[in-house]
Amino acid sequence: MTDEKPSTSQLVSYIAPGAPATRRPGRGDEPFLRPEIGFTPKWYRQAVGVDFGRRWHTDAVYRDESIRAMARALRRRFRDVDIGWVEDPESPPDLLTGVFGACTVGGIYGLDIVYASDQWPVCEHTYLTDGAVDALQPPDLDRNPFFNALMDQLGRIADRRGRVFGYVNWQGVLNNAYRLRGEDLFADMLLAPARANHLFQCVALTMEDAARRLYAAQRQTGVSVEHFTVSNCLVNMIGPEQYGDMLLRFDRRFSEAFGLLGVHNCAWTADAYLDHYATLPNLGYVDMGADSDLGRARALFPQARRAVMYTPMDLANKALDAIRADLERFALEYGPCDVVLADIEADTPDSRVVQVVEFCGEVSRRYGPTPE
Repeated sequence: MTDEKPSTSQLVSYIAPGAPATRRPGRGDEPFLRPEIGFTPKWYRQAVGVDFGRRWHTDAVYRDESIRAMARALRRRFRDVDIGWVEDPESPPDLLTGVFGACTVGGIYGLDIVYASDQWPVCEHTYLTDGAVDALQPPDLDRNPFFNALMDQLGRIADRRGRVFGYVNWQGVLNNAYRLRGEDLFADMLLAPARANHLFQCVALTMEDAARRLYAAQRQTGVSVEHFTVSNCLVNMIGPEQYGDMLLRFDRRFSEAFGLLGVHNCAWTADAYLDHYATLPNLGYVDMGADSDLGRARALFPQARRAVMYTPMDLANKALDAIRADLERFALEYGPCDVVLADIEADTPDSRVVQVVEFCGEVSRRYGPTPE
């Protein structure tokens, strides 16, 4: 049991059909232990035949048709299980989330994007030299072909659906800097910190500028986005001191600029970074791996919606009794929280997904607050 009250200033995990996980505003009535289910592009490729190549990311009409097909498949195979928020009749179809995967900022900086029929896109591994980083300036978004093409898609979505609902994955400063610089970035942080900081500054300015412009365009269609998510997938590659000295200020900047922040850590153990995250204002969401100190995280982030990233390997391979025991531990140590079951592959039986969702319901009823 907990005396924490639901808050609409929280964010929750959100996995749209065909898209990587991101975050969306909470409703305030989330279950105590809330599962969020997501499948890989390969799963949808096998289930529906969707081609996730370049056209899926650049052609809003094709994406609309494919998302309809994916939603039908989810309803057919999982009936009443809430997957991808597709059951909400009050929400416009989400034709934006998942576009360009995690590659949007890389694309703005001119990196080539490699597409695949059954995978999310990735950036080509061509990295900036020392001199190129030193001379780097944030792109002029008014004249940036990649960003303008993205904004043109918003216009086509608005023409087709009226409102432009969804979220671009801006990633995080470290993730984006790594895409531009490669492994030399970590040497820069130790041996040429001014160079690393310049790259971080450029990336952060671009992320903020691009998000503000896109949010403004969405508001013109009646959709208000008032949060920002940073993906700190690579934070475990640096020490907590380096994060605190070189990167924390950017996450704080996003939090102050957009009013509500979500922090994503993948399934890594986040213990070393929790004290830094606790200094962030307006923190509405934080996730981490199941081996993190979940009780300490709950104490540090009592107002944020917390989430645990449950790996697709554990979902597929653990005995059901072991999964149930994990869920009960999450509820006792960490709840109320989301359990993010992302990147599920086609060889995981549908029945197992349904069973784990049912377990979450049972655990919520057992450990959550009693409805009034």
